[in-house]
Amino acid sequence: MRIAILIRDRCQPKRCNMECIKFCPRVRMGDQTIVVGDRGKPVISEPLCVGCGICVHKCPFAAIKIIGLPEELEGEIIHQYGENGFRLYRLPTPIQGQVLGILGPNGIGKTTALSILSGEILPNLGDFKNEPSWEKVLAHFAGTELHDHFQLLSKKGIKTSVKPQYVDKIPTVAKGKVGELLKKTDHSGRLDEAVAALELSGILRHDLKKLSGGELQRTAIAATILKDAELYLFDEPSSYLDIYQRLRTATAIKKLAHDRNVIVVEHDLAILDFLADNVHLMYGSEAAFGVISHPRPVRTAINVYLDGYLKEENMRFRETRISFEPKAPRSTVGTPVLLEYGALSKRFATFSLKIDAGQIRSSEVVGIVGPNATGKTTYVRILAGEIEPSKGEIAARVKVSYKPQYIKPDFEGTVQDALFTFLGNRSSDPTFNAEIFGPLDIRNLANKELKTLSGGELQRVAIALCFGREADLYLVDEPSAYLDSNQRMEVARAIRRYMEKIGRSALIVDHDVYFIDLVADSIMNFEGEPSVKGECHGPFPMREGMNRFLKSVGITFRRDMDSRRPRINNEGSRLDREQKSSGEYYYEG
Repeated sequence: MRIAILIRDRCQPKRCNMECIKFCPRVRMGDQTIVVGDRGKPVISEPLCVGCGICVHKCPFAAIKIIGLPEELEGEIIHQYGENGFRLYRLPTPIQGQVLGILGPNGIGKTTALSILSGEILPNLGDFKNEPSWEKVLAHFAGTELHDHFQLLSKKGIKTSVKPQYVDKIPTVAKGKVGELLKKTDHSGRLDEAVAALELSGILRHDLKKLSGGELQRTAIAATILKDAELYLFDEPSSYLDIYQRLRTATAIKKLAHDRNVIVVEHDLAILDFLADNVHLMYGSEAAFGVISHPRPVRTAINVYLDGYLKEENMRFRETRISFEPKAPRSTVGTPVLLEYGALSKRFATFSLKIDAGQIRSSEVVGIVGPNATGKTTYVRILAGEIEPSKGEIAARVKVSYKPQYIKPDFEGTVQDALFTFLGNRSSDPTFNAEIFGPLDIRNLANKELKTLSGGELQRVAIALCFGREADLYLVDEPSAYLDSNQRMEVARAIRRYMEKIGRSALIVDHDVYFIDLVADSIMNFEGEPSVKGECHGPFPMREGMNRFLKSVGITFRRDMDSRRPRINNEGSRLDREQKSSGEYYYEG
């Protein structure tokens, strides 16, 4: 089975010579394999297309994909967004009493699947030319477990509660204070319980417009939990949260699943492993198609995802296997010091930060971990020269490149324009192209307007711009936000390789333990009382720093015997008790 995809936001017929039509051999023979559609963009006839791939390679904007799919998927299409549009195959099946996870790359239909299950989208089963109907949907799913679910949806006999992916847009659709919003959504009488579980008591009187990303995320999760529903859908609930908040959130979501159906889309593999019972893997091609595999136990699913190969379906969806190799302790003998500073402090009206004396060495990647609102971003901004410390000084300034936590796309123009404006000829450097530009897949974004990028696309461009500048020290604040699991690991490995090749150093602030495990040589710990006071300690060797951090959070990690990835121990389990008693919170064996 062959499908032809036109990625409409890449296709720019006014800026090309219609190479897709001009060079198509079937068109040259007189067939109407590719014609100009009503909107001036090409329409590809899938029955006539021979799959030669010439149009794919000739398109100057990489807007066309011709993909061969297994024939058995033909009868399993769930939804198609128009002719030559994105297709979704199969759906996850909610299971009462379990948390069902969905794991896969961005742009292959995870949010579409949630929208269909919630009733927001009525699936057309691939028949995009005719209006979809419940009769067709129910006939398609007759005899399956999903039939009852859609029958209830069709009669409005099931309530769903959805936590959206982009919580930063909440203030544009909802107004007022946090407490007022939660009271309006509390249909289950669990307001006090949700506020305590998600630690929201301190912001109930805060206006939604003044909340941070983490506060908005926890508010959205609370509002979702408080609705009285049979099906709860959470789209990326861990974004902006520190690991402590992620664990509390995961615990609150797991509690829902005792007598309800819960589905979670999550890219933090450590949290997904802790949260889900079974997981559907998704594979496909961004903006082209997505296939939902059959469910697997969470440990097996994540290991298969890291391996990149679905044995039962004979499908390799990643070229290389992602592995977590044991790291030898980094030797500092003979490594020059890049940046050294004495004790620093910074005092604001309601917050104070104390920073221990420390030093950053050349070619070192330092992971910065700790709770939100304890001064991590303030520390980075001091090093970047954006703000001055209240006490103490940095001995010698070095040239820095800074990627902030919150990215504002205020540049007018395309990604390519932005790269040329901010990097000039630097973007053509072969090492930069091979280690950053390529792995981050920036080339396929080049002709997009910067302001139209999704959260994940904007993050990748911001990371590329940061590392594209000539600097001695790269300061990167939460690079994993809005990236899918695969992109996170690719970015982590790319940063580490790039720093080693160019002999520069980086400070990486992030809450994804897998990301930090892959990228960091050493760890800097932040502790204190959020929004009141913070303390910065380190850098420490990786093992010492992670043990110190996890001890403050009160959790332990073990290593998976097959993939060597970190896994969270259940609180009070035998391994948890043994590791805490020995002081090995971050098990390396």
